Amino acid sequence: MVKKGIERLYLGLILLFLYAPIITLMVFSFNDSKSRAKWGGFTLKWYQSMFNDPVIMKSLYYTLAIALLSAIIATAIGTAAAIGIQTMRRRTKETIMNVTYLPVLNADIVTGIAFMLFFIGLGLKLGFNTMLIAHITFNIPFVILSVLPKLKAMDKFTYEAALDLGATSMMAVRKVILPEIAPNIITGFLLAFTLSLDDFVISYFTSGNGVSNLSITIYTMTRRGIKPEINAISTILFMAILILLLVITQRREKTEIKEKY
Repeated sequence: MVKKGIERLYLGLILLFLYAPIITLMVFSFNDSKSRAKWGGFTLKWYQSMFNDPVIMKSLYYTLAIALLSAIIATAIGTAAAIGIQTMRRRTKETIMNVTYLPVLNADIVTGIAFMLFFIGLGLKLGFNTMLIAHITFNIPFVILSVLPKLKAMDKFTYEAALDLGATSMMAVRKVILPEIAPNIITGFLLAFTLSLDDFVISYFTSGNGVSNLSITIYTMTRRGIKPEINAISTILFMAILILLLVITQRREKTEIKEKY
């Protein structure tokens, strides 16, 4: 009993240390006073002010547009890549998987600088297109890693059985393989959307004049001083990402239960 009590206390302290600043930020997003030293009463005016700010709304548009487009394209490419990787020989598959893990393990600042130099070297103007390409690229490995476990769990003769029954290669993939791995594809899409929504470092190095997502806008605003609108933006961004992560976790648990039974 004492051991369990200590473990729970330790876990509680860690969670408090991690989430106390976020909770404070969320509480002060409803503070009527601009001062962060006192509570001036409950208000929603900072949220109203935020939605009336053209800079913030423009950033929200770019954030959602890039997150949605990059997630869709990365999911399509990543799913096709996962199916291809699963059919490779063992040594080739291990090599490809090691290359796939590199963008996941690599530091964001290194990836961001590499993208920036690459785009400049190609003579591309930094802006919406370069940011979109960067987001697609760093999302693909996460989609692959989401889809591959389900492909490995599938009966390897399912595809061949479909061919024996008269299906073409594309028909077998569309009618047999894709429906089986659909839950993992959706999970990969949600994960890619969440990562794109939350990204700052890579976006910062690949964005251009007049194009910025919410993360860059918040960073720019904090350099001029903390405004109450920043608390409101950050609260909405945090809640959106939290909801998506909960959905992803729930879908993974359901998938694992189905695979088990």
